[in-house]
Amino acid sequence: MLNEIPDKNLFMMCTALNLEALRSLPAGFHIRNCRKSELGIWMDFPFDNPIEAKQYRGFMESYFQEVYADKEDQFYEKCLFVCDSDDRPVATCFAWKAYDAITTIQWWKVLRQYEGQGIGRALLSIVMQSLSDEDYPVFLHTQPSSYRAIKLYTDFGFQLLSDPVIGTRTNDLEECLPILREYMTPQAYQSLQITEAPVFFLQAASSSPIVQF
Repeated sequence: MLNEIPDKNLFMMCTALNLEALRSLPAGFHIRNCRKSELGIWMDFPFDNPIEAKQYRGFMESYFQEVYADKEDQFYEKCLFVCDSDDRPVATCFAWKAYDAITTIQWWKVLRQYEGQGIGRALLSIVMQSLSDEDYPVFLHTQPSSYRAIKLYTDFGFQLLSDPVIGTRTNDLEECLPILREYMTPQAYQSLQITEAPVFFLQAASSSPIVQF
């Protein structure tokens, strides 16, 4: 079903954290940093099956080299895993200063077999609570197929951005709104808010040909 949803760009911004959205990790799970020996595990996380992960490994390796390699120690300090009782990673996410200028939420993902347990909400709670007031506003990139995540981001205070172009990418909001209306519950869709991006964010996103979030 999700394969029918086109791969389009959506961008969101949070200017103030909604504290009512915060949750703790469920029992039996803990959080820790990604280890250098686990980089391959992290690179596989965005993909729901091993074949797809193998297909996109080259892309993930190139992305790591372009965005994180010159700040490798910082990457491992930032990149978080939620792990089960056997210390196996089941979810990942982290905050990253993209273009050395804007705070972004990156690579939020829960393994499919662990969805629906509150792990993703708890992980995003931890990441958002780690930020200072100076880190706001916070930005992220997503897709319409992640409509469940968009609902979660909205709970935390994120709004959809309306600007037609952000950096090197088009913002496909107008195309995506009918898709979100179809797949989201009416209440979730009605909770979506739309706003314009601040100038400094647009300038930062245009400062490099390399997409950093």
